[in-house]
Amino acid sequence: MTESKHEIDLEQARLDPGSVFANPEALRDHPGLTLEQKVELLRRWAYDASELAVAEEEGMAGGEASPLSGILAVLHALTGGYDVDHSPPTKQGGV
Repeated sequence: MTESKHEIDLEQARLDPGSVFANPEALRDHPGLTLEQKVELLRRWAYDASELAVAEEEGMAGGEASPLSGILAVLHALTGGYDVDHSPPTKQGGV
């Protein structure tokens, strides 16, 4: 991050949370984000991780470990549970 410790590129975080935050816990602990922003970014990150898992299952391996379980754990801690009404329509059928 080239910006101050409390500032992030929110647009980049919306496009690719993993490029802005080292892990889901870093996103959760960031003091410059509201709870709503954290939940939004975690949901986007969970969707991306789910899609990556499907691609890897279909033989398009990316080589990196999926952060999905960590993302869902942090999302659960912030919201009291994963919002299944907003889970992605993926091959896995959502979470």
